[in-house]
Amino acid sequence: MIAKAYTTGNLPIQKENVIHDETVPESTVQSGSSLRNGNLQTPSGKRKVQEQFACRRRNSSRSRKSSQTQNGEVVEAVTLFEVVSMGKRAIQSVVDDWVEAYIQDRDVALLDLISFYIQCSGCQGMVTAEMFQSLCNSDVMQKMTETFDEETGLQYKKFMAYPWILTVTWPVDMDNEDYPLIKPGSYWKKFKANFCEFTAVLIQQCQNSILYDSYLMDTVISLLTGLADSRVRAFRHTSTLAALKLLTALVRVNLNLDVSKCNAQRLYEVEKNRISVKRTNHRLDQLERKRKVYEQKPLEIENMMNAIFKGTFLQRYRDVIPEIRAICIEEIGSWMKMYPDTFLNDSYLKYIGWMLYDKQPEVRLKCLLGLQGIYNRKELVSKMDLFTSRFKDRMVSMALDKDHEVAVQAMKLLMLIAQNCEDALSSEDCETLFQFVYTMHRPLAVAAGEFLYKRLLSYPGTEEEVPSKRRGKFGANTSSMRKLIKFFLESELHKHITYLVDSLWDWAGGLLKDWDCMTTLLLEAAEGEALSDAQESALIEIIFVTVREAAEGHPPVGRGAAKKILSAKEKKIQLEDCTKITEHFIVVLPQLLAKYSADAEKVATLLQIPQYYDLDVYSTGRLEKHLDVLLQVVKGIVAEHSDADVLEACSRTYYILCNEELAIHRRADLARTQLIDDLVDKFNELLDESWHEGEGLCTDEEGICQIYSTLRRITAFHNAHDLTRWNLYGKISKLLVFEMKHGSLPVQMILPALQCTYFALLWQLSSVVERSSSKEALFALSRELRFFCQICACYFSHEDKDLSEKAFMILCDLLMILSHQALDDDETVGIIQYLPSTSLQSKMLLFIQDHVFTEEEEEIKDLTEEEEREKEVYKLNDLHRRRSLLSAYCKLIVFAVVEMSAAAEIYKHYMKTYNDFGDIIKETLSRMRLNNKIQSAKTLVLCLQQLFQKHTETHGSTNSMDSSFTNIKELARRFSLTFGWDQVKSRESVAMIHKEGIEFAFQGAAGVEGKCLPPNLSFLLIISEFSNKLLKPDKRLVYGYLQRYITEPASCRGDEWHPLIWYRNSLLANEDEVNSIISSSRESSIGGSKTSFKRKLSNGFLPETTNKTPGFQCTPEISAAAGKRRKRLKSHNTSLQEYPPFHCPAQLKRRCSSQDVIKTEDFSVDGGPEDVDVDVVGADLVCDGAYQPCIGPIGADQSLETSPPRSCCARSSWRGQIKGGSPAQLVPAKEEEHVLQAPAEELLTPQAIGTVNADYAAGD
Repeated sequence: MIAKAYTTGNLPIQKENVIHDETVPESTVQSGSSLRNGNLQTPSGKRKVQEQFACRRRNSSRSRKSSQTQNGEVVEAVTLFEVVSMGKRAIQSVVDDWVEAYIQDRDVALLDLISFYIQCSGCQGMVTAEMFQSLCNSDVMQKMTETFDEETGLQYKKFMAYPWILTVTWPVDMDNEDYPLIKPGSYWKKFKANFCEFTAVLIQQCQNSILYDSYLMDTVISLLTGLADSRVRAFRHTSTLAALKLLTALVRVNLNLDVSKCNAQRLYEVEKNRISVKRTNHRLDQLERKRKVYEQKPLEIENMMNAIFKGTFLQRYRDVIPEIRAICIEEIGSWMKMYPDTFLNDSYLKYIGWMLYDKQPEVRLKCLLGLQGIYNRKELVSKMDLFTSRFKDRMVSMALDKDHEVAVQAMKLLMLIAQNCEDALSSEDCETLFQFVYTMHRPLAVAAGEFLYKRLLSYPGTEEEVPSKRRGKFGANTSSMRKLIKFFLESELHKHITYLVDSLWDWAGGLLKDWDCMTTLLLEAAEGEALSDAQESALIEIIFVTVREAAEGHPPVGRGAAKKILSAKEKKIQLEDCTKITEHFIVVLPQLLAKYSADAEKVATLLQIPQYYDLDVYSTGRLEKHLDVLLQVVKGIVAEHSDADVLEACSRTYYILCNEELAIHRRADLARTQLIDDLVDKFNELLDESWHEGEGLCTDEEGICQIYSTLRRITAFHNAHDLTRWNLYGKISKLLVFEMKHGSLPVQMILPALQCTYFALLWQLSSVVERSSSKEALFALSRELRFFCQICACYFSHEDKDLSEKAFMILCDLLMILSHQALDDDETVGIIQYLPSTSLQSKMLLFIQDHVFTEEEEEIKDLTEEEEREKEVYKLNDLHRRRSLLSAYCKLIVFAVVEMSAAAEIYKHYMKTYNDFGDIIKETLSRMRLNNKIQSAKTLVLCLQQLFQKHTETHGSTNSMDSSFTNIKELARRFSLTFGWDQVKSRESVAMIHKEGIEFAFQGAAGVEGKCLPPNLSFLLIISEFSNKLLKPDKRLVYGYLQRYITEPASCRGDEWHPLIWYRNSLLANEDEVNSIISSSRESSIGGSKTSFKRKLSNGFLPETTNKTPGFQCTPEISAAAGKRRKRLKSHNTSLQEYPPFHCPAQLKRRCSSQDVIKTEDFSVDGGPEDVDVDVVGADLVCDGAYQPCIGPIGADQSLETSPPRSCCARSSWRGQIKGGSPAQLVPAKEEEHVLQAPAEELLTPQAIGTVNADYAAGD
């Protein structure tokens, strides 16, 4: 029998999902004379049978045609696939029609269903079928094959769908195409849902009729089992999903049968127990037959379920495709929840346990979700004891899964296990899981916070059930808060309280917002229940963090976006919380400050709370008296403490309260003025008593301590408040000058004096910017600023390290401010702006070399564990200090405050200090390149030249095998990596590196007409590291530039000329090109022409220079022809026929904004070498301009070739010898090129002129 599916040419669906109405190749057509007997021998007989069955199918399907309106037209669905594609509304009716068609002619209806499953697989071929009755099993097994016909380009799969043998034909390229289940888009997602729904509705509609006819289900199960065994992914995926959804539907049928069986049994018992007079034997017999039917049907259903499970699930739950494995695990989890009597046992649970170790996160996720559904039901947990004990360790470890969603669901699963399985998780397991509240991934931290809250903090039962001795004033919240404090202290992660509160915020909001309970624990704790000092500190920190979380409404740094967009409901809650905070702490905060006024740490934390007040409540609620109390307490704290954190917190509090927009600002400003008056008067009095002209301070240690503490208080307030009217600059600067000349003042006094003088100058500068001033005042301020810079420079050499570094940081900040003043008046800008002199720049560079790149020698001695810990903390702090110094100086280089050439000294330390400062140096290099490509390239070459000269002075110019030279070469390679993959962006910089390098290499050879060996010739080996960053045309131009220095190529022989030979071969792709260029140069020299390499600027060639030293000249013009000559790049040895060569612009306009701030990343002590990365610098910026193409001939061969890879490239095979080189020198064999492809419109942009070899770039 041969059956064809309907065509769907009139439907708005994609063609690849259509089963075409075409004839199977003659070699594969299954023929037969009738449905049940023999085979047809003639084509006419085949056509006759086809026409008969086509007519019968049309008649049977006419009653189930569905229609849908699209674009105003009615579209009729002819096949099951088309109806299912339309949506769920048509599924119920089409299933009813199909059942009717099956009752009329089951063979034709089944062929419709078979074609539906084949179509859902995306098959473009056709289905043929023949009946099977008399073939032996061996013949059947021979037909269960999958073959390929090379002549027709088709694949055939034969398998038995009892009682038929089906043949599915599809094109070979189907394996590489998308099929409906994996196609993207909402339409195909709905199709997948409709596909699953169709199977469920089909079984539902058949459960009372044709489901048990031993024909329908046998055929469908055989079909799906056979397709699930295919090598084609589309068949395997689709049939597996259909088969498992079929089993799910059968489970529902079995559940319904169980209910019907119980009802029938109950009716039978009722009828049987009736008195004999009222009992009717006919009714009893009818119920007995019905009860037996309900007992027989579940057996048939279970046989079907076993066939699907063994034929599909057991074969596919280990499939190579993760989507198929995920389907299997998802469905078996649903079976266990729906039908636990059969499936919830160790024989089935083991498959989920095994798949917990799957490599794909989506499979592990389905396992966890399935287990959550089981552990969430207490009646099922009792059957999970063996599984829990076997796989508990694996589930606990999955909280550390690299996939965040898997880790979150693992945490939720463990929380359900802890709730419903007593003693399943040990205390060690719980403590491990509690620590996840400190993780940076917020969903996982929130899940751990829920686990912590439900397991540890929430007290079981209501408040009335809490024992009275533990209830206290605020019931269960007091006990929970004590538990939280204990957990925080025992975790020993004190600086991470912010993350603990954020993790608990969604679940313990009521507890964390109970500030009344918290402050009562601090103020009114009864004897025996009082908190320890550590517990009080922890509780105060919790109070501050919860206040900040409630007021700001967004998670802390590192957890999600910096600013969270709040909904209207969240904003309302935020305003309510701010009002609650203000009303409570306006009254309570002064009491807390008064109680803990002697503790600097607690006071500094509490004083940060007023910044989250709604300060209008002071005036609207008539609470000014509480403001007076707060100001009085803060004034007392200022007088009592000289700690920097406390003074800064007090200064900030005054700054907030003195906002001129507030109604209370006059009262707060008056209190601030009185405080500053007292401090200044006290400072003047102390200084007048102890200061003697020419002698300095004449006082005892107590007097010095008083002056120091008073000066620190004034400095802390001068940072946030303008104290210019107290005229502090003159008196404090007198201390700095005296120390600079005599050096007898205590260092502890000079530090705050230096800071206070700096703040005073900044406030004066701010007033000049905001309002106009006279020239006299501007000149006076300018003199003071320059004099202060000299003072800071003098302190660089101070014996106290902290003072010298503080002076350096202040000077860097001041120079940045002075060099970037945005003033409207140009004359004012000329007066105020200040750039450091050459001597000052030298001092700053020397300071960086001494304080950043010079490490202290460590003493080797045995240390205790505590001493080792202290040593590590000291090293970390020292590294942070040195990184801050380097960042401040590099910022000056980036923004052109100091000469860009100063960066050469910084670059020298790139390799040695990569783990500590590599990110800062790379960012500096990147920003400099954006500002000025040419000057940045010259700085790189200058760095390499200085290192090379130092090497030659120590080891000689001919020693290129020394480790020192190797390190220089490796540094050059690292610099080349920073240019990234975009060769067009970097072509100017790279060409300038080669130009400067060639000129340096041949210095000293011109005086003797180049006949002697240049002393710096080995430098060519160093700049050869940049050859692979040149475009193909640029390599030829650089090679031509190199040839100008070689007056007699024949004399450049021998091992001593090896650097030249190596560099020359790095510029040219093969030896034929070398020979052609050398021969052309010889011919031009014989003909008397001296202009072979003296190319004119107007033609886009390299210009001739006035002296003997050649150089690159540049042009900023943009040629319109550049874009026209670009062709689409093709991969795998494709030539680029017209390619614009390099032409270097003379002056590159600065594109970088001076407002940017240099970025410093956190260092990694265990950071690996940089070789594994390719530094792409400025990849998101556009090249500064297009370049004028060369008009003159460059060569017939314009193919895009790569430079020879280095020996570190694992893909390179090495063979041959360099022409003219030493026998030991090998060159790489030519490899197949991989050129990045790009759309044509992208190749018309300036930055897309060139390309890069992706394989070699990845190798670097």
